[in-house]
Amino acid sequence: MNFGEKITGSDMTKELKTFESRAKKLLADYQAAWEKINANLWPRSDFTGRNLMPILDDVLGPLEEKAADGQGVQEVLGDDIKGFCSALVDEEEAKSFRDKWRVSKRSRKIIRLFIMRLKNISLRSVLLS
Repeated sequence: MNFGEKITGSDMTKELKTFESRAKKLLADYQAAWEKINANLWPRSDFTGRNLMPILDDVLGPLEEKAADGQGVQEVLGDDIKGFCSALVDEEEAKSFRDKWRVSKRSRKIIRLFIMRLKNISLRSVLLS
């Protein structure tokens, strides 16, 4: 991947097209599951979506293998695809842009409260002395 591909996102576009062409070769029920997995994973992406590329690849490979073995989607993923996706994202620690923003916002708030508390302590010590 060169700098231009990273800036434009063309490397991700190629990778997503590869994923989609691989998914189209799956059985219909696996394709439907793949669509649900995509729908549940993308809201957890970072600003660019790069954090999901390894996760999507890690999901699609076993789906292809299990489909080739003749196993049903229910046997592979279970009934709760949303829970499956949530477990995947938590295991990979893929934080979305919103998650990172919340953490930074909380951090700034905690730092502000800490500074205010320090100022109050020093102000009290001056007033009491």
